[in-house]
Amino acid sequence: MTFFSLSELGALAVGYLLGSIPFGLLLTRLAGTTDIRSIGSGNIGATNVLRTGRKDLAAATLLLDALKGVAAAIIGAQISSDGAVIAAAAAFVGHIAPIWLRFRGGKGVATFLGALFGLSWPAGLAFAAVWLSTAALFRYSSLSALAASLAAPLVLAANGHGREAFVFAAMAALLWWKHRDNIRRLLAGNESRIGQKA
Repeated sequence: MTFFSLSELGALAVGYLLGSIPFGLLLTRLAGTTDIRSIGSGNIGATNVLRTGRKDLAAATLLLDALKGVAAAIIGAQISSDGAVIAAAAAFVGHIAPIWLRFRGGKGVATFLGALFGLSWPAGLAFAAVWLSTAALFRYSSLSALAASLAAPLVLAANGHGREAFVFAAMAALLWWKHRDNIRRLLAGNESRIGQKA
């Protein structure tokens, strides 16, 4: 007995491999900056890239990490009927646990957003709107991501995407777990603000 068909396994593999490309690390290495795993949170995402002082690299990382999720959903949809959501979720997991970096990746926020856009643009817009408004008010990337991730499954469910809502609720739970240190710092009042160098 298997949980996935061969085509679904293919979608999962494609999504994971796309998600596991560590663009933040690759871009900063090419630019000759500090190894981002040695500063700030130590993860490979855009927020930590921003701590190098290179806004251009942070923006590129954000875009490319989001495009991993978009591409996974689009390609997955061509592989099987359920391939889009499978590949999108696998891309998110690939980003936070890339095999190339001994499963130590980023926190998955940009890939989560890209996966949303690949499956349902209204949900992607809702995530972006909540993130931006929370960031404008409080200047905490982590808090913005946590709030936006809660909105995503609700918008998916409201638009008739029940299965996707369930998957993204599970992804949001994993995103919160990846932010557990940030949550502790937020509660203690010593979380780093957006743009603050390590």
